[in-house]
Amino acid sequence: MGRIKMHFFKITPWKILRFFNFFNKRMSLDSNSWNQRYVSKNTAWDIGYVSTPIKEYIDQLSDKKIKILIPGCGNAHEAEYLFKNGFTNVFLVDFSKKALDNFKSRVKDFPNENLICNDFFKIQGKYDLIIEQTFFCAIDKSKRIEYVNKINSLLESGGKLVGLLFDAPMFDDRPPFGGTSKEYKDFFSPYFKFKTFKPSYNSIKSRNGKELFINLEKK
Repeated sequence: MGRIKMHFFKITPWKILRFFNFFNKRMSLDSNSWNQRYVSKNTAWDIGYVSTPIKEYIDQLSDKKIKILIPGCGNAHEAEYLFKNGFTNVFLVDFSKKALDNFKSRVKDFPNENLICNDFFKIQGKYDLIIEQTFFCAIDKSKRIEYVNKINSLLESGGKLVGLLFDAPMFDDRPPFGGTSKEYKDFFSPYFKFKTFKPSYNSIKSRNGKELFINLEKK
């Protein structure tokens, strides 16, 4: 029988550093990394249209002058639907310039001053309605209490946070980060009345049984 040659690689501190830097880069949630995802079209979470639960909620709104914010808007299909249906006071925030450029290329009449390229946690203002669509699940889980506090500070008295949350484990090391309804209740209950907080009955097929529809009113 022939001899089996064993190859050994010298492990140096430099190689270890490069190894961890590679994974840190892969899982980075900074603005450059998110922007690159939009540049490379690595946006598997984007379904390409306004999600059904949010569309049906929007269709029930009669006051089209309310001030609406969509944080972490991405390609902002919800904003496109709102704007094309006469809502005149919609604001988008994302720290990916490419995402906002994508939206503007589709909705050319949308006012530039309502496109905010910034970190959500640094913005100011007051809003009547904040729409949550795949943003909460994209931020690091350690920032969830900060998210709730920021939402609370941005809403007018009686303002609402409406949208979808994943009610499933999902991933621990990268987005989308999941959670449970009990966990979310603990986060939101100090600041919000729960108008609606239940499994979404009209989610898209791939998310059926994994989403909660929320309609939370600021206390």
